[in-house]
Amino acid sequence: MEAERPAAEIPVAILCGGRGTRLQERTHAIPKGLVEIGGKPILWHVVRIYASHGFRRFLLLTGYLGEMIADFAAAEAWPEAVEIECLDTGRDTPTGGRVARVAERLASGTFCLTYADGVADVDLEALLAFHRRQGRLGTMTVVRPHSQWGVAVIDDDDRVTGFREKPRLEQWVNGGFFCFEPGFLDYVAENSVLERDPLERLAAEGQLAGFRHHGFWDCMDTYKDAIVLNDLWTAGDAPWRVWAGDPRSEPSPAVGQRP
Repeated sequence: MEAERPAAEIPVAILCGGRGTRLQERTHAIPKGLVEIGGKPILWHVVRIYASHGFRRFLLLTGYLGEMIADFAAAEAWPEAVEIECLDTGRDTPTGGRVARVAERLASGTFCLTYADGVADVDLEALLAFHRRQGRLGTMTVVRPHSQWGVAVIDDDDRVTGFREKPRLEQWVNGGFFCFEPGFLDYVAENSVLERDPLERLAAEGQLAGFRHHGFWDCMDTYKDAIVLNDLWTAGDAPWRVWAGDPRSEPSPAVGQRP
């Protein structure tokens, strides 16, 4: 496993080929990665998170309406030294299959992989260092999201003693923000769903580490999630905005605007 390769030389593959079926209020006309948060596509936010930690090489694994992502990437004024390349991995290819289709572009050393719809204030430099210390084929950032619902507290006599409003879950879940070694590419195939056989096999063989992220994390799965993230940005309280610069110079939706 490499030890000295800087973040600027490590490719970041971003899965942006899905249809976003649970976000159909927006994705009937645009790909999910182009749904806007604060006036910019959520994909833009993901790239900026990585770029703020020194990553410079990005491979966008496109599919559904991928030409729109390619047009956006070509027209956007990215931070200096950021290199964006769009790779068409097929309209209906599953997540693991998308990785398999670009395996030759990822086979030279450690690479990062993430989704185009999740934002966090995760310390990516610490994640990379953790991955190298672990010496396993893969590292997955794990998070403890808040429940979507409030919960009732019930005692042994079946009496409701109180309520907890959307508590943080005790279980750890996949938060994306992966690091992999080239050997992981042997676990993916054209029909692979990343989150199933490839990761399950890796875990069963003791080759998957979990980097625990205790800070902010959210995934834009639904229209409600998009509203929450937009409201955070509009209020100036977006924890994932970890890059430098004046936020007043970045677009934001008009008051009352929804994504």
